[in-house]
Amino acid sequence: MIEKLWYRRSWLNWLFAPLAALFALLTTIRRQAYRAGFFSSYRPPVPVIVVGNITVGGNGKTPMVLWLVDRLTKAGYKPGVVSRGYGGKAPHYPYLLHAEATTAEAGDEPVLIYQRCGCPVAVAPKRVTAVQLLVEQCGVDIIISDDGLQHYALQRDIELIVMDGERRLGNGWLMPMGPLRETASRMREAMAVICNGGKARPDEIPMVLQPAPLHNVRTNHTALISGAVDAMAGIGYPPRFFNSLLQQGYALNQQVAYADHQAFSADELQQRFAQRPLIMTEKDAVKCRSFALDNWWYQPVTAQLPESFATRLLAQLKELKHGTGL
Repeated sequence: MIEKLWYRRSWLNWLFAPLAALFALLTTIRRQAYRAGFFSSYRPPVPVIVVGNITVGGNGKTPMVLWLVDRLTKAGYKPGVVSRGYGGKAPHYPYLLHAEATTAEAGDEPVLIYQRCGCPVAVAPKRVTAVQLLVEQCGVDIIISDDGLQHYALQRDIELIVMDGERRLGNGWLMPMGPLRETASRMREAMAVICNGGKARPDEIPMVLQPAPLHNVRTNHTALISGAVDAMAGIGYPPRFFNSLLQQGYALNQQVAYADHQAFSADELQQRFAQRPLIMTEKDAVKCRSFALDNWWYQPVTAQLPESFATRLLAQLKELKHGTGL
């Protein structure tokens, strides 16, 4: 797979150099067109925080969004979350999530965020329409965009770039030579680079994902599991999840990786994982709850970031609020 080349440098990478040069040209023209006003962009009446990345693949954006919702709510804000809703096909857009919203309609990550936080969540390929819905119908006073760093049609006040602390920027080349959506210099424009795992550099904010007790996929009850188990993960970087389970002392029999956002087959999973307890990610669990077996479990994670960063973020938001008269 081409993704394997993204984290090493080989002569094979250079086969994709013409496409990478074209990608760089097109993305630069597009961004400059927004800056020059050739493409219209929308300025919402409330502050906007974009949580994104410059590399392809799972970096930990969703736990960061959950952390933001929690901290902002405790600080007195009423946050709303917008997402593209990747992997879902809603009956209409923008689509406001509700208690019966499914991953087939809204995508797995928005459903996870809604179920964990209970805050207003809206999805739409054009995030601007989702923002307008949340502001006009739900009365939110701050927007968090789950992904969308390159969605320049939506103006933003704060950008947070989440990076995998172990894989970092791979070979450092643009797609398809490497995993970069934009050049590494783009990180200097963000308020902060959040380093998920690994060793954060002095100019980065360290983030640690703290695993919680296992929850039953069907009942949501917690329990301790011992003995051999199976594990599956349909996320951007499954090895992170498997390594976490091993570090916690679980004896993994099967470690099965699926594609990110994959739509699971109930029959295939029930046949494959019928013998031993199965541990999956929370993102997988929201797609499996309707057909889960009794011995299927998921492990939520909670992002932990320095208190100094929370203080700095709230201070910057206060300045924005004062400066705009919101």
